[in-house]
Amino acid sequence: MSDPIPSERAATCAFYPGSFDPLTIGHMNIIARGLRVFDRVIVALAPNVNKQAMFTLAERKSLIEKCFADEPRITVTIFEGLMVEAALRHGATAVLRGLRGVADFEYEFQMSTMNTLLAPQIETVFMMTEKSHFFVSSKLVREVASLGGDVSPLVPPEVLVALHERAAKP
Repeated sequence: MSDPIPSERAATCAFYPGSFDPLTIGHMNIIARGLRVFDRVIVALAPNVNKQAMFTLAERKSLIEKCFADEPRITVTIFEGLMVEAALRHGATAVLRGLRGVADFEYEFQMSTMNTLLAPQIETVFMMTEKSHFFVSSKLVREVASLGGDVSPLVPPEVLVALHERAAKP
C-alpha cells in the first residue's frame, strides 16, 4: 500500500549564501527561479576574507533588500561561521547554489559533500545559470565598473546607481 498523500506540506525554505558584491542579474535569476521551487529564499551574505569587497556587508544587504522590496518571500541576512549552521538557525530545508560551469561544479560539489557531513538534514540544490548569464560574475562587474565600463545590462538598476556613486567617490 502506498503512503497517504499529506493534505498539507511543510513550507520549504532555501538558504542562498554568497558575497553578492555586487548582486548581479545572474544572482537575481537564481533567486527568482528558487522561488518557483521553494516557498521562501533567504539571501545570506557572508564576509569573504579572500575577496576585496567593493561594498560593505550592510551596503550589500540594503541593496538586495531594495531590489526585492516587492517580494515578501525573500529575506536578506548576514551571517558568520559555518554556513550550514546559519541555514539551520534560519529554518532552511535546502542550500541553493548557482552553477556557471565545470569549475563551479567542482568547488560546489566539494562544499556540498562537506555540508552533508556537517548537516545531513539539509539538501543542496544546484541550478544551472541561464546561458545568457554564464559569463557574469561579481568580480567581472566590479572590474569593468571600476574602469568606467557599462555594466547596466549585468546588474539591477539599484546596484547600477550604487556602482556609479562608488566610482564617483575619490
